[in-house]
Amino acid sequence: MKVALLALLLTAFSSYGAAADKPNIVFFLADDLGYGELGCYGQEKIKTPRIDSIAAEGMRFTRAYSGNAVCAPSRCVLMTSKHPGKATIRNNKRVEPEGQYPIGADEITLAERLKAEGYVCGAFGKWGLGNVWSEGNPTKQGFDRFFGYNCQTLAHSYYPESLWSNNDPFPLKNNPPIPGHANLAPGADPSDPASYKQFVGQDYSPDRIQKAAMAFLRENAKKPFFFFFPTTLPHVALQIPEEEMGSYRALQWSDPPFDGRQKGYTPQFTPRAAYAAMITKLDKYVGEVLDFLREQDLAENTIVIFTSDNGPTHIPEVDHDFFQSSSIFKGLKGDLFEGGIRIPQIIRWPRKIAPDTTTDHVTGFEDWAPTLLELIGGKAPTGIDGVSFARTLLGKQQAPRPALYREFPGYGGQQAVWLDGRWKGIRTDLNRAQSTSKKLTTQLYDIEKDPGESTDVAAEHPEIVKEIEAIMKREHVPSEIFPISALDGGEK
Repeated sequence: MKVALLALLLTAFSSYGAAADKPNIVFFLADDLGYGELGCYGQEKIKTPRIDSIAAEGMRFTRAYSGNAVCAPSRCVLMTSKHPGKATIRNNKRVEPEGQYPIGADEITLAERLKAEGYVCGAFGKWGLGNVWSEGNPTKQGFDRFFGYNCQTLAHSYYPESLWSNNDPFPLKNNPPIPGHANLAPGADPSDPASYKQFVGQDYSPDRIQKAAMAFLRENAKKPFFFFFPTTLPHVALQIPEEEMGSYRALQWSDPPFDGRQKGYTPQFTPRAAYAAMITKLDKYVGEVLDFLREQDLAENTIVIFTSDNGPTHIPEVDHDFFQSSSIFKGLKGDLFEGGIRIPQIIRWPRKIAPDTTTDHVTGFEDWAPTLLELIGGKAPTGIDGVSFARTLLGKQQAPRPALYREFPGYGGQQAVWLDGRWKGIRTDLNRAQSTSKKLTTQLYDIEKDPGESTDVAAEHPEIVKEIEAIMKREHVPSEIFPISALDGGEK
């Protein structure tokens, strides 16, 4: 009996020792942050010094692609490592009374894989992959701690009535809840700043989420941790405490009010200043985490990742042209053109990833699980679509990703394939094609020469188009919940 107990204790101690040697993982996921909205990607108006420092001390990717063109399906790819042609969730789909269509109990998430390697896992921000009553509840999907918004629709307001702390409501008692979608009061003067006061509450949800996130780090500083920070910033509505906008208002940009007459979220008196301030607010939160890692002597043993769930929003209160949010790229959130899905991605791991380096290696969100598990010496995942890019991060030679597949049933229905790092084929209007009896056509772009997707060269390279269309056909698995009519109802 004693021998058996001793053996059990030795096994447990050995497992603990192995886990204790593993690097921590900090994963920041911005919400609707465009490729061109960080200083390290060329942004000149919005200040992001702490995020930029991750790039200065690590590696910056110029060909990183999100899981999909909008929130929930992109996060599904990240968590499950299945590309959108096989993933459970392929579009945003709300369920009542709260939350989004859930991932299933049989899915193995990134958190579950890391938990099996000895990590304590916490998520802070916006989940969007199943409400607390469903199988998609984050506490049923590998996370030991969750604090924030379960439902991405409710996350449109930064002054809600409550958040979720694990499986319990967490009331924000200082807010009368401010809606995420509203208009000016009848008769209000849109040129009067006082008319916009109704959209500012007292208890700013990102501050609450940051407080819970920092508590998790303090409580688990001596364990290997996976700190997942899917922030709501800078997703609209444009809501932020007045004092946070001061430095941008002082620049005296031409900043006409967004009064809500166009279809949008909530009115904002100085929308450009508010949007810039929301991104800088996120930068401050990132800085707090980086400072904590240094103070606790954890910086060298922590992999820090910063990226975004898709491209910048098309909602009219955000002036994406003014900020050059998509950089040189065509498209916005909701598009499988580059601007909707090419994202900032920077990774720091001192002494392992060379500082101030840049790569054009093509990656997608499905690649994170195999990459992180390889970096930590964990068990390689099976049954996924991801390809590890750990060799690229560590400065070693790595073959280009042969192909990357995306599909999105929203915004008319789309498919895209990136082939050999050079070619990109894209189909649009796939849902309309079925109803109008139009023949499906594939546009082809030479992304290396034409990153702005300005010239369709399909007629010049029919053999490349044929190869891409074969991949599109092979990788699309029909979904009853998220169909694409031209693919699932028969091509015309």
